[in-house]
Amino acid sequence: MIIGLRREREVLTVALDTGRHVVIEGPPGTGKSTLLRAIAGEAGQQVVFVEGNAELTPARLIGSYDPSQVLSEGYRADSFLDGPLLTAMRGGGLLYLEELNRVPEETLNVLITVLTEGEIAVPRLGTVHAGKNFRMIAAMNPFDAVGTARVSQAIADRMCRIVLGYQDEPAERAITTGMTGVNGKVVELSVALTRATREHRDVRMGSSVRGAIDLVHLLTGLGRLRGEPALVRDTARDAAYAALSGRIRVAEGVDRTAESVIDELLEQLWPEEEEQPPDRNGSPEDQGQQLGEQQSGGQGKGNGLPDEAGAQRPSRRRRDPSARTNGRAELAHRHENFEKVSPKAGELDEEAFSDLLREDPDAAAAMLADLAMATDRELRAAARKLAGRVFIQLGRTGPARSRGTRKIGPRRGRAELDGDLDLDRTLDGWSGRWPPTADELVISTWTAHRRAICLLVDSSGSMHGLAVALAAVAAAGVVLAGASGSASSGGSRRLDTSVVAFGEEVTVLGAAGVRRPPEELIGELVGLRGHGLTDLAGALREASRQLSTVAADERIVVLLSDCLHTTGADPGTALGGIDRLHVLCPLPTEEATTAATALAGRGGGQYQPVRRLVDIAPALSRLLAMS
Repeated sequence: MIIGLRREREVLTVALDTGRHVVIEGPPGTGKSTLLRAIAGEAGQQVVFVEGNAELTPARLIGSYDPSQVLSEGYRADSFLDGPLLTAMRGGGLLYLEELNRVPEETLNVLITVLTEGEIAVPRLGTVHAGKNFRMIAAMNPFDAVGTARVSQAIADRMCRIVLGYQDEPAERAITTGMTGVNGKVVELSVALTRATREHRDVRMGSSVRGAIDLVHLLTGLGRLRGEPALVRDTARDAAYAALSGRIRVAEGVDRTAESVIDELLEQLWPEEEEQPPDRNGSPEDQGQQLGEQQSGGQGKGNGLPDEAGAQRPSRRRRDPSARTNGRAELAHRHENFEKVSPKAGELDEEAFSDLLREDPDAAAAMLADLAMATDRELRAAARKLAGRVFIQLGRTGPARSRGTRKIGPRRGRAELDGDLDLDRTLDGWSGRWPPTADELVISTWTAHRRAICLLVDSSGSMHGLAVALAAVAAAGVVLAGASGSASSGGSRRLDTSVVAFGEEVTVLGAAGVRRPPEELIGELVGLRGHGLTDLAGALREASRQLSTVAADERIVVLLSDCLHTTGADPGTALGGIDRLHVLCPLPTEEATTAATALAGRGGGQYQPVRRLVDIAPALSRLLAMS
């Protein structure tokens, strides 16, 4: 059953019709296999399936001779046992290679000639030509780093790429209803809870729609077993633990369980004091009040099914990102001094916070960053206001403002007025006439060096607590350095700064050439938190755009991230327009250190780990001094 995916389906159909080979890229549960099988079924083509893994050797992919027949009859064509590749080529079918990025490179290299020339030379067998309808369709999940490898450019260059993302909420409800035969609030809650796992700040990868399908089955089954005629919150929690906890991947460095994430999300979607989960879309009559209400079979506007053109009829209300917040129980669990700083709801004791800041700056800053995302609206507002002041003050101890904005360099002029005579350069260009003219004198003097710096701040799933505080202090240091550089040059700006936050999408917090109050910028930064995927390439392209808007001798990006991209292109391909890329890696793991070091190297810059607030200032100073 294909619901939605109209554009992707059209692109894949045309690609196959015109003889293209395709790689379908997307997270689990987005319908890659279902889409291909549906198109192949419509075209009446055979699909030859092969699972990609480290054990897929060239012989297993191509085929091999039967040893017993070879011993008795020698190398004869009828002794050769075709593998999946030759089966698809001879039959003019579709070779579906799953998990492309798990296949060893030596096996993938076998496909290069096949994809280009439509033939393959097999030792002792000869050349096998593909039927005219032969196509290879590969699928890969770019978000699972375990056991995967980068697909070579030689393979990527020979294939079209179609990226599948998760469908919107009405489509996922329709899919869940179609797979379970159930409609109503149980589907609404299951889909909403499943989708929320993908956006939680502490989750690196959430559940696909398969989690919602399993949750509906478990929830309705438990309800029947326990004799519950309507939804019961405790039963929903038990079912969610079983259906979703194994599908959730908590971000590295986050000290919590998948079950605690589910508890938090369930509280947001179904507050404990409510007997039934609130309606998310439509009226109770449309949704169905009873547990396990069966689908009526109609496809009217209330059920969220697509129309003939594939467009969804009901408009979906987007979830407010501010809804992904920290309850008081969660804050108390994370921070042992929370109740001293916030003794009751809506209250933030600035004096108690100041005491903690003096005693343990890292713990205080981490707590303030999390308070800025508190469920308590008054506490959240007070924390963001305080964060603007605190992080700006901490940022004032950052890199020397004038460092790097002026350099010793040669220029022509009168030495006695402007600097020291550079004898070697003068003699190299001297005409021989005496005395030399002023234009022939080369002096060494301080010359203005105009730079543009863009700070890229990762706001994806790995950023919370201290990591957010480190980012805020770094942003404050860069913004203040830009403001100071402008003032120190007598109104002629020598250091242009911009600040960009990114996850799956990019948010420009401070555009190049636009003056924004630092407190306002920092307040917004601490409110952007850990949801969605990580598109490093998209962020780097936006940084390049920001840098291109100002005149500068050098364009620098300082990236504050673990550099573990989970969506988008290879970040190394998005460095155009950037003279130097430095990386500050907050709370680095071994994997992050490897990725950050490699990316900084490709960008001609340096990698600096930052684990505490006191690391930010010297790290920024070292990086900017290198520029």
